[in-house]
Amino acid sequence: MILPFDDTYFMKKALQEAEEAFNKGEVPVGAIIVVQDRIIARAHNLTELLNDVTAHAEMQAITAAANFLGGKYLQNCTLYVTLEPCQMCAGALYWSQISKIVYGATDAERGCGAVGAKLHPKTEIIGGVLEEECSAILKRFFIQKRHLN
Repeated sequence: MILPFDDTYFMKKALQEAEEAFNKGEVPVGAIIVVQDRIIARAHNLTELLNDVTAHAEMQAITAAANFLGGKYLQNCTLYVTLEPCQMCAGALYWSQISKIVYGATDAERGCGAVGAKLHPKTEIIGGVLEEECSAILKRFFIQKRHLN
């Protein structure tokens, strides 16, 4: 029996956030943060809208979750994000002491694994959840972007 609240379920919620970003002309990356099977933060890229290179989905989600919890540490929380975190986001996740990161698509060039970014030693990381769906929205976005330019 599959539990209703598994990694696939929550990654689908992160993909909904990625669709929101896509619809706003942002690189379609979505993120949610969960504690005890409850979504406490939802976010997507806002770099274009805010004119802010740090406004990645993960950064937005970290801030929202910290505000929700009333503290800066995200212990016992899981981040679901549609694209492997970059070095900047990995650094913020390190300092947040998040317990688990689950990502969809691998970023072979800029992902935290590719650049050797460190995560907190207690942080568990799982990649490849709904990888095809997470990659597909990114490909669709960049194909559309090329045709418009």
